Amino acid sequence: MAYHLNEINDRARRDPKDFLRECDDIYEKKLHTAAQRILEHGEVSPLIFLSGPSGSGKTTTAMKIEEILDRSGQETHTVALDHYFRSVRSGDYPLTPDGQPDLESPDCLDMELLNEHFHALEQGKTIEVPKYDFKTQKQTRNTGNFLNYRPGDLVIFEGIHALNDTFSALAPDAFKLYISARSNVEQDGKLLFKGTWMRLCRRVTRDYQFRGTSPAETLQMWANVRRGEKRYISPYKEKADLMFDSSLMCEVSVMKSFVDTLFRDIPEGTDRYAELASIVPALSEFETIDPALVPETSILREFIGGGSYHY
Repeated sequence: MAYHLNEINDRARRDPKDFLRECDDIYEKKLHTAAQRILEHGEVSPLIFLSGPSGSGKTTTAMKIEEILDRSGQETHTVALDHYFRSVRSGDYPLTPDGQPDLESPDCLDMELLNEHFHALEQGKTIEVPKYDFKTQKQTRNTGNFLNYRPGDLVIFEGIHALNDTFSALAPDAFKLYISARSNVEQDGKLLFKGTWMRLCRRVTRDYQFRGTSPAETLQMWANVRRGEKRYISPYKEKADLMFDSSLMCEVSVMKSFVDTLFRDIPEGTDRYAELASIVPALSEFETIDPALVPETSILREFIGGGSYHY
């Protein structure tokens, strides 16, 4: 589907608060549909695999689905697959074309530990979820983060490789959910703003605010991120039991306050800099919505901060 600039700007001018609420309501309805499907599948498998490319809002989506299921009386746990990356060791990691560790590859996952934990869950045992530090590129196993699983509980594993055959083969009966912010914005029937640009805006903002990564560094990584998506993520999305779009019609108007400045600070010559020649002028076409109006429970808070969830 496509959003339309005229409608976005009209809603942003007339009543931005109501516009934000309506966008979140649409997203919430998708979450309730997913939760119902998961409940129906619960007798087949207690596992849910939630996948999507970078910037899709997988973490917030998983947390919100867990909340809905818990409120229905179904005890649910969420585990981030990011923490199952193996520590980077020389010669032990797949490499990108420029010789750097390829964190977009499913071969980075600690499959031995995952297999061990799946077997433990099947037997109703407690597992200790590891912690991966992206700055040091090391995994820690003695974290004290125990998942106390009981028969009948559900467990959501969320991550970019959750539908990849390398991972999903460990539990083929799991319910599979795929999300992505993939709606474009059109103006007078012509493409103005790509869905992939929305994800880039989310990623640049989040990385700058919470991961200490400059916009230039994120943009330099983006080529490999997109390469990884096309190779390791998108080919498996059709295996999902349910897919939905996690973009919000209002979000470019909100993100504009952050990324307009961040993009302009990226030095010319940075990898994929030419892409900004289209993105920055397109941003100027959107009415601005004050980020302070965004509800604390919105998926956008995963990227701009100030939300009620802890990541």
